[in-house]
Amino acid sequence: MTTLLLLFLDAVLISLAYLLAYQLRIAIAFPTEPRGLESVTAYGRVILVQVICIQIVFYLNRLYHGTRTIGRVDRAYAVFSAVSVGALFSIAFSTLLFKNTVFEVDYSRTIVVYAWVLTIALVLLGRSGYSGILSVLRARGIGLQRLLIVGTGDAAALVIQKATWMPHLGYQLVGLVDGSEDMRELLGVPVIGQSRDLQDLVETYAVDEVIIARPDATRDELLSLIVRCQSGHVSVKVIPDVYEIMAGEVSVDHLGGLPLLTVRDVALRGWRLSLKRVVDLMISSIGLVLLSPLMMLVAALIKLESDGPVFFFQDRVGLDGKGFKIFKFRSMRADASEERQWTVAEDSRRTGLGRFIRRFSIDELPQLINVALGDMSLVGPRPEQPQFVEQFQERIPRYMERYREKAGITGWAQVNGLRGDTSIEDRTRYDLWYVENWSLWLDFKIIIRTVFKILSGTAY
Repeated sequence: MTTLLLLFLDAVLISLAYLLAYQLRIAIAFPTEPRGLESVTAYGRVILVQVICIQIVFYLNRLYHGTRTIGRVDRAYAVFSAVSVGALFSIAFSTLLFKNTVFEVDYSRTIVVYAWVLTIALVLLGRSGYSGILSVLRARGIGLQRLLIVGTGDAAALVIQKATWMPHLGYQLVGLVDGSEDMRELLGVPVIGQSRDLQDLVETYAVDEVIIARPDATRDELLSLIVRCQSGHVSVKVIPDVYEIMAGEVSVDHLGGLPLLTVRDVALRGWRLSLKRVVDLMISSIGLVLLSPLMMLVAALIKLESDGPVFFFQDRVGLDGKGFKIFKFRSMRADASEERQWTVAEDSRRTGLGRFIRRFSIDELPQLINVALGDMSLVGPRPEQPQFVEQFQERIPRYMERYREKAGITGWAQVNGLRGDTSIEDRTRYDLWYVENWSLWLDFKIIIRTVFKILSGTAY
């Protein structure tokens, strides 16, 4: 039903965009006066081809597959790409179908450009509105998917947290299975049975989706669990052991014709490393110039508010485990640097101004200097203090692998809510995923999401 609604909504918006583009061409004499335009009805067949081509591309790009967690940046990129490709196909097919026939339309290239821009804008607005309405309905308990979780360990707890903290995802937690005999609940979600009862539980509780949250399960165990869920129309998803075994996607390589599975790779090397450095240097230099008035104002306010230095310098661990001095605006008392304690959101050491600049991450702006000097990158794993690194590397598997790349002002873990006093194990997992899946687009995506969080005051 939701797919049909999206199909209808997109068809209407794509058509509306073309009609608006036609009216804009008449209203705006740019780049030339509109002369000899076909009637709007003559464009009907062109609009039909445009709608079909773009929606086929949407389908091939899985824009009708009901992804619950697609972000605004990802949605914008996907729609931009799909509309651009679909528009090109539309022009090609319109020419092929109607050229030298009674249906031929001498359409304006300006209208094509207007339609392209307006289609992207309207589809994005329409899908944002659709997602917003869907989220509101789900938050009120309408249209929920009944979710059963297999497992009672850390992975299951993470699924519960995500489903509970994000009601717009539309999950109603039915319960857990596979718990020990003495376990009654996990994070308030009841244990309702064992894995051997899975088939009966799915039917009894009218389950719509099962998430198998047992990363340590063997292949045979996973197959057995999946088979027990095959009755009815239940969707089955598995949380793989991607963080303890591999952080990136599995890819296929060849060794003289022998297929090899690459389960660990370093995405950021060679020319990519040079490209990332060039982008870092350009953005940090521009940022320092544009933000210098704000930084001077903050520096003056810090001096006026309390005695002590404007900047706060601290030892951090960066690339390959090497130390460097990180730059920040001082947001705490002048004697706070002597207190080696874990930073938390409601830190009693903060000054009045410090509360404000930390809420909007203004205290991090001097780290653009670290980026320009080459100690840090704009995006990467956040650097920790040496004493914490010594503790974490002893108890967290693969912790030091996050230092294969430069530390960043922001990172994949931070834009996913893991900042400040949050689980270092979860942060490490996200950091390892970033290290092994780096792309320039991923960096831009993280930067854009960081800006949104800062402007909303929810960065910390």
